[in-house]
Amino acid sequence: MEFMSKEKFEEAEKIEKLRNKMLKYIVYKKRTEAEIRQKFEEEDENMVEDAIEYFKELKYIDDSVYVERAIKEYIALRNLSIKEIAYKVCQKGVSKSLVDDYICKNKETMLEYEISSAKNIIKKKAGQEEQEIKNFLYKKGFMSESVNIAFDELED
Repeated sequence: MEFMSKEKFEEAEKIEKLRNKMLKYIVYKKRTEAEIRQKFEEEDENMVEDAIEYFKELKYIDDSVYVERAIKEYIALRNLSIKEIAYKVCQKGVSKSLVDDYICKNKETMLEYEISSAKNIIKKKAGQEEQEIKNFLYKKGFMSESVNIAFDELED
């Protein structure tokens, strides 16, 4: 039976400690790969890379799953435009292409959501001029198509 050298043992201990810290950070709240890198930027770069790869293999880190969950959360909780949602998710360090892919694959649902959000905002701002409300929605990133449909549907 071969024994580990003291250096290798200490290295293995450091890796294990880092993995445990990282696991606690990931399990507490789903995180993007970029968030994890930022949190552990003070640690040894190679050990961080190894730990990230380890957790990716175990599916604890998966940015495409993160994108799906984050978008679904925003849809459930807020009245946002598709543009605002994409921006918020990208702020977490997720690649824009992952976000765009999800939005494209779920285009109909996302458009329905944006129209519904626009309607909710229009209802809340009922006492204001139509153009004022439209300008507000445009500033928030709503597509003119969604805004027009929302107004049309509310007039019916």
